[in-house]
Amino acid sequence: QVQLQESGPGLVKSSQTLSLTCTVSGGSITATSYVWSWIRQPPGKGLEWMGFIYPSGNTVYSPPLKSRTSISRDTSKNQFTLQLSSVTPEDTAVYYCARWVAGTSLIDYWGQGTQVTVSS
Repeated sequence: QVQLQESGPGLVKSSQTLSLTCTVSGGSITATSYVWSWIRQPPGKGLEWMGFIYPSGNTVYSPPLKSRTSISRDTSKNQFTLQLSSVTPEDTAVYYCARWVAGTSLIDYWGQGTQVTVSS
């Protein structure tokens, strides 16, 4: 059974960098059949995909967030991390990590989500 667990501070000040970690168990983040991502949902809005990290370590980011987003990984800990810089209150959201089946639009596993609030 694959499990994903987000962790990180729930409150970040404006202009600072938000940093979250997703710890994966039950499956390797280097397995070639899957791609790992961060997705967020601001209050009252829909889901927003933020970026992918591939088994190779390559990354792809959502264009509107690309200049502020970095996704990295620690294969020894089977974790991947999101950093979002220069945050504003509009970055307040529930942040999810998720596993996608490579080559499809299917997300087969989600983390439970973590609320991050950006204070002004």
